[in-house]
Amino acid sequence: MVTLYRPGDGWMHRAPAGPKATVLLAVVLAVSFLPSTWWAASVAAAVAVLGYLICGLGLRELGRQVLAVRWVIVITLGGQLIFLDAEPAVANTARVLAAILLAGMLVLTTRVAALLDAFERGLRPFERLGVDAQRIALLLAVTINTVPVLARLATGVREAQRARGARAGIVGFVVPFLVVSLKHADDLGDALTARGVR
Repeated sequence: MVTLYRPGDGWMHRAPAGPKATVLLAVVLAVSFLPSTWWAASVAAAVAVLGYLICGLGLRELGRQVLAVRWVIVITLGGQLIFLDAEPAVANTARVLAAILLAGMLVLTTRVAALLDAFERGLRPFERLGVDAQRIALLLAVTINTVPVLARLATGVREAQRARGARAGIVGFVVPFLVVSLKHADDLGDALTARGVR
């Protein structure tokens, strides 16, 4: 989700990343502690919908986010229904969906660099305890930037297999994908070492 930033000039886009993340985290925690009732499910849904409308993202973007996590929601609801009645199962799933959508609202309106800067500033008070804020922020940045790279590598492997007329089996895909992924990780490690990062 962190790579989903949508450019804009609304107030949510202009808000500083640190306070924005803190407020959204507080809202997520508040939604998480709602009781497992139909009323709570309605509140969780309303919070998510109103959040997207207020920050100018709109219902279309909300629909895209729901569609992107549809299988997470289906699996969550199915797992809840095995052990719980319908009301708490739906309420718990609504809370999970609201948390995902609120996190999406943050990343849709905040650049990755601004999020990483805010994360590093938030960790600085812990440097007295031996926490290396800069190193952790770098690790997070590398992790975030690896996601689209791996997606491109997977696409490249699939296209190469199609060009050779190879069958699209899971084993035939996983092995070359692991090879190119490990090669990328090795190259990235060499680049970081060359820059003095250990």
